[in-house]
Amino acid sequence: MKKENISNKKNKSIIIATVSIIVFLLILKDIFQYEITSYDSWAYNVFVENFRSEEMTLIMKTITACGGIVIIGIICLLLFLFMKNKKIAMVLMINTIVIVMLNNFIKFVVQRPRPTGYNLITESNYSFPSGHSMVSTFFYGFLIYLIYMFVKNKRLKVLLISLLSFLIILICISRIYLGVHYLSDTIAGFALSLAYIMILVMFNHEIERKN
Repeated sequence: MKKENISNKKNKSIIIATVSIIVFLLILKDIFQYEITSYDSWAYNVFVENFRSEEMTLIMKTITACGGIVIIGIICLLLFLFMKNKKIAMVLMINTIVIVMLNNFIKFVVQRPRPTGYNLITESNYSFPSGHSMVSTFFYGFLIYLIYMFVKNKRLKVLLISLLSFLIILICISRIYLGVHYLSDTIAGFALSLAYIMILVMFNHEIERKN
């Protein structure tokens, strides 16, 4: 019965990973074909033209910092120092580094220019996919998986998962608001990291099944 349950979880992970990769590839096709998509223009109208203010800019700069390498690096270090299971902490740290490297590689291959003319902060590298969206989706998304697996208190589990999920979404939005990414960049980063998490989860389920 346990092996059947593990097999069902593995199948769900395969489906989510496959759908996420397809979404990423479709977006990649769109930006090669149109450069700026219709949903990029829609996101600009919503998050840039309608919501910008001094107060909101301060909030979005704070949120976007939570998806930056400094904050995530500090959290990684704290987790490594205080988590009892050092193996899990190492898996999180190593794969976060892999995600950063993968993001930089794709940026170099695609070489999509960043939005210009309305950016509130300055970024030096390419736009696709969003590094903040990709890294934060993996990092906080993997923490969500760990919380789901190991936190026993149901209310605390729901609260932590909800907060981290909301944070991921806000980080993605902050990159559009600050004018350094298109919506397509953030969705692509989110989708690719979600697929990556599901692949790790599949490996974990396979190990559980064999044991």
